[in-house]
Amino acid sequence: MSRTLRRSSLLALPAAVMLALVPSSASAYPGPGKVTGDVVVHDPTMLRAPDGRYLLHSTHGFLEFRTSTDRVAFSRDGNAFSKPPRWWSRYSAQNDPWAPDLSHHGGRYLMYYSVSGFRSNTSAIGLATSTTGTPGSWKDQGIVHSTTSGSDHNAIDPDLFVDDDGKWWLVFGSHWSGIKMIRIDPRTGKQYAGDTTRHSLASRSKAPRAVEGPTVVKRNGYYYLFASYDTCCSGTASTYKIKVGRSTSPTGPYYDRNGVAMNNDGGTVVMASHGSVIGPGGQDVMTDTDGDLLVYHYYDGRDAGAPKLGLNRLDWSGGWPAVF
Repeated sequence: MSRTLRRSSLLALPAAVMLALVPSSASAYPGPGKVTGDVVVHDPTMLRAPDGRYLLHSTHGFLEFRTSTDRVAFSRDGNAFSKPPRWWSRYSAQNDPWAPDLSHHGGRYLMYYSVSGFRSNTSAIGLATSTTGTPGSWKDQGIVHSTTSGSDHNAIDPDLFVDDDGKWWLVFGSHWSGIKMIRIDPRTGKQYAGDTTRHSLASRSKAPRAVEGPTVVKRNGYYYLFASYDTCCSGTASTYKIKVGRSTSPTGPYYDRNGVAMNNDGGTVVMASHGSVIGPGGQDVMTDTDGDLLVYHYYDGRDAGAPKLGLNRLDWSGGWPAVF
């Protein structure tokens, strides 16, 4: 399928979840789907709950929480935490958690998240659990992985991946030596004691060394690693872009479409700046009734660079993800 939808394809989509697409004749990428309401977000993660609601968490505010019933209109409904766990202050003077990852397994919600300071690798990944996924219901389970100023990597931007064989993996990382992966014990949500290997999935050999915000999914026999590259968090000056590679193993090696290893500066661009959509990144991939969605933030060139929620559907028919 091409990156633009034919009218017949649009009409075939359920009205309640159809994403309104901006014409892309002047761009290599389509515009984000239509969203309304409280959509000023950073590093979004989203899933569809068993009751059909869309639950979205994002950076800041003790992990901001939003809901939607139709994947279009979003409303703010508080934060995951009402107050910060004590250990946060060891890694962030502002008690400001970043980049959550929301999932639902075995009847409970899990949220991995990071606590750190900007340009610091004195960082920690925490875990919280809930039976309802609602604000105030989350119980902090403590630190999963941490790094110090002497570490060669950075414990932020976690993403949980559960393989078909039942093994759990946590992929994470930013700058320094790049993207890492560790095995997780499904019983505890913490690192698996029987395998403490830290795998390297993606890195850059030259400045800028920015590669972060990883997401791993498995489709059609391949593991796909999405990551955000270049400059984040600078409004309209941001140069963030989303790249991908694939592998036959969750621990890599991952290669881009040209066969270049992601551990050797590789990566195929999935989405980059286009029109008023500047610096897309901080992505998540979620599965819905009508397929996979790329969930991300971008800086809105029509709104003074405010970070906005972006949603696009993903097409895998060519063996590589394409947004539409």
